[in-house]
Amino acid sequence: MRVTQSMLSNNMLRNLTNSYNNMGTYMDQLTTGKKINRPSDDPVIAVKGMDYRSQLVEVEQFKRNTNEVHNWMDNSDDALDQATKALQRLRELAVQASNDTYDLEERHKVMEEVKQLKTHLIDIGNTKVNGKYIFNGTNTDVKPIDGGYPTNTTDVNIEVSNGIKIKVNVDADEVFGEEAFANVDSFITALENGDQGEIEKSIALLDENINNVLNARADLGARMNRLELIEHRLGSQEISATEMMSNNEDIDYEKVITQLITQESVHRAALSAGSRIIQPSLLDFLR
Repeated sequence: MRVTQSMLSNNMLRNLTNSYNNMGTYMDQLTTGKKINRPSDDPVIAVKGMDYRSQLVEVEQFKRNTNEVHNWMDNSDDALDQATKALQRLRELAVQASNDTYDLEERHKVMEEVKQLKTHLIDIGNTKVNGKYIFNGTNTDVKPIDGGYPTNTTDVNIEVSNGIKIKVNVDADEVFGEEAFANVDSFITALENGDQGEIEKSIALLDENINNVLNARADLGARMNRLELIEHRLGSQEISATEMMSNNEDIDYEKVITQLITQESVHRAALSAGSRIIQPSLLDFLR
């Protein structure tokens, strides 16, 4: 096949264009720090990147969910702690009032404090956080102790990991239910009547209330410990997904810089060789 001057020129121009494209690709990679700048550059890397990003978005949502769970559990635990202190104070008063040396007037004074503690327990049972009543199951917009007692014991579950949900609320029926306040009312009635025998019985009833609160706190504490383990797992998943996404998309700067320098050298050599190979033709001498 006869090689003409135009063939040499066209081949050189085509190869120089490819060389410019290669240098442009390396420059884009160095500027963005990414292997690709559009899906068409490498569909496989693009699809994997979308998958890793989806994993990160999912983990971030679960982490936001765990914050909501903490909000429920921390406030519930604080409220139960206050309820425990109030019940312990009621028990102390019951022990004091059961003393033979207390007369009716003194027991009436104790009764006034007991009534205030009962009101305090009602306020705790009506704890509201971010516009939600946390001791009324899924009826978070209904005041639990308002002429009645908590009746909704449905679990409030929040998903904290793929397929894993945690109960965030406390079964308020045992802690702030009708029976719990009936025990306090019995104590108030015994104080009002000055009935020492009933006052002594109230000590055991208040002990039952305290035990119910402690059991609720123990159950809540176990779930809080589990949440910490799940949070640790989410942190590991986030680190893993971020690392895989980086390995998939981010460039190796040393490698790309080396490739760019090599390509520049090749380009310069091509320009130099091309200027020598493409010699003046006969037509140039006939002008």
